[in-house]
Amino acid sequence: MIDKKLLNYFETFLTDKRKNLFKKVIENRTKHFTVVLEDIFQPHNASAVVRTCDIFGIQNIHVIENKYTNKVSRHVAKGSQKWISSKRYKSDGNNTKICIDNLREKGYQIIATTPHNNSCLLHEFDISKKTAFVFGVESEGVSDDVKEQADGFLKIPMVGFTESLNISVAAAIILQETTTKLRNSTIDWQLSIEEKETLYYDWVKKTIKNVEKIEKHYHHHLK
Repeated sequence: MIDKKLLNYFETFLTDKRKNLFKKVIENRTKHFTVVLEDIFQPHNASAVVRTCDIFGIQNIHVIENKYTNKVSRHVAKGSQKWISSKRYKSDGNNTKICIDNLREKGYQIIATTPHNNSCLLHEFDISKKTAFVFGVESEGVSDDVKEQADGFLKIPMVGFTESLNISVAAAIILQETTTKLRNSTIDWQLSIEEKETLYYDWVKKTIKNVEKIEKHYHHHLK
């Protein structure tokens, strides 16, 4: 539970402009869609996808690290990434399976983004189900594990000589199309009141320098 009095105290360290911006952004956040990055070894690509998620209101991102541990994650923790919740899968087990099982438990269908023959075209994609979009390495694409376990495949129609898109470009095209449809639908895509409050509290704390000291000071004066 959030300590409302402590939150009110923290809020005195923020401008009204900042607080209003947080509230406005949170109204557009969704967990109806989530993004999974599988073994993305180029940090700038991972960072670009996270920025894309922020832009289109995707709150949660899942990072699978079977081969490329840490290199990306350190990068994924910087900049606009602090407004996104990321979960890393980096145990010695099959991290792809662990991630997919976790998402299925939360009610997500697993959609692999690939130019697979059986892929659904982006404009025909059904947005009604909670969906995890899985993106893999540019050259290789998603792993065979993902292909075998996916509930479906999604491709962006392309009519030029180039057969693949940079991952952050692909994510931007897919998320722009699907989140626009989502916001124009009657689907209940927003965060719950409790999720909004928790996220707001988290962002307020992340914004304040030396927040631990300030919290100690607050508790000290209550005694």
